[in-house]
Amino acid sequence: MTTAKIRRSAINEAIRDAAIREFARNGLAGTSTQAIAKSAGISKAQLHYYITSKEDLYQDVLGYIVSHWRELFSLSSSLEDPAEAIRNYVRNKVEHALEHPDVSRFFANEMARGAPEMGDYWEPLRASVEEANDTIRAWIDAGKIAPVDPLLFQINIWAVTQHYAEYEAQARKLMGATDGQPMDAERIIAEASALFLRRCGLDEQGHRI
Repeated sequence: MTTAKIRRSAINEAIRDAAIREFARNGLAGTSTQAIAKSAGISKAQLHYYITSKEDLYQDVLGYIVSHWRELFSLSSSLEDPAEAIRNYVRNKVEHALEHPDVSRFFANEMARGAPEMGDYWEPLRASVEEANDTIRAWIDAGKIAPVDPLLFQINIWAVTQHYAEYEAQARKLMGATDGQPMDAERIIAEASALFLRRCGLDEQGHRI
């Protein structure tokens, strides 16, 4: 890759990260291209060289998040061991929420306003969810876990794990984590994992109970 391409890629990444931060905090209507440019460390003129409009940038970021989440989070990769799959899924979700809270907040804000920009992204999201539903049904049919509602099981995992991003201020205050101090990820992961394993009729070692 040439130096120019490396620089262009770095600027595009800086713009995307800045857009996620600004949109997460202020929404689409409340975010200006000037604010995105400042957050990215470039001029407004430079920003408009890389993007066509604020609205198109929002769509690009939304598509990136949906695609990235499909790559990161999967319940279908460990069919033989549901306990391992659930523990890994919960860990990945919690760690991502703690390390990239603005990503969760961006998506939550879009959902809270009725998801008007999600039109092109529902189908890939549904496909990913249905793939995981099939995995959970297979575990149930094989007697590996107790019967659960596959869809609601996933939604409840999202609710628990993303809480630590969407309600970060509350979680920090109640857990005694000051600004700049990381929250206790292992504590969160252990409790959430135990919660969802128990719902599946499994103990913390993955044995049926």
